Amino acid sequence: MLRRLVGWAGELLLTLGVLLLLFAAWQLWWTDVVADREQNGIVRSLEEEFADGRSAGVGPDGTPRTVGDDGAFAIVRIPRFGADYARPVVEGTDRDVLSRGVGHYVGSAGPGAVGNFALAGHRTTYGRPFHDVDRLEGGDRVVVETAGEVFVYEVTEHRIVRPRDVEVIAAVPGSPGREPTEALLTLTSCHPRYSATERFVVHGRLVEAVPRAQWDPEAWLAAPKES
Repeated sequence: MLRRLVGWAGELLLTLGVLLLLFAAWQLWWTDVVADREQNGIVRSLEEEFADGRSAGVGPDGTPRTVGDDGAFAIVRIPRFGADYARPVVEGTDRDVLSRGVGHYVGSAGPGAVGNFALAGHRTTYGRPFHDVDRLEGGDRVVVETAGEVFVYEVTEHRIVRPRDVEVIAAVPGSPGREPTEALLTLTSCHPRYSATERFVVHGRLVEAVPRAQWDPEAWLAAPKES
């Protein structure tokens, strides 16, 4: 009887091990496959909307106006991450939103507006749009395309904070309640990879706002030199 129980226990543990491996494969690989496909589709839809002039993109007060049911309103391109890097910016930061692209913190400034345009993205799983966020260096560009204008931000600093240090997404990062006077950018993601114990935060500053009709990608999306 004891031998039979040991055998059953061994089979159960083996089954659990297989299930855990399958879950890990789904979480770390398959979610990327599905999310990449969906996010690429959203980017293509946004590009078509912008080219046709069918979307307002951002309201007069800088508040994002979403495009379609997916909640996307902009495209973010980061030359440091490669020439093909393009991710949709979607309103909100819940789990469903972050599976569709980069999430915009509700209540933070819109792209190009005075204040803090704050974004969140996965570092692993679900397309991992901010997987290489720790590679960003001072002076690197983060380009945000909307229907009417393209906004170019330059990275100014990065830091690692605790998840509860939400003042990093305040209108003036680190100074909640202070009145903003310039257009800023904040990117947030989990740190280290495969963990959520800390947050990796990148701050930037708006350096150029270009009307879409005058936008020259080659002039702004050149890959930075490796240091």
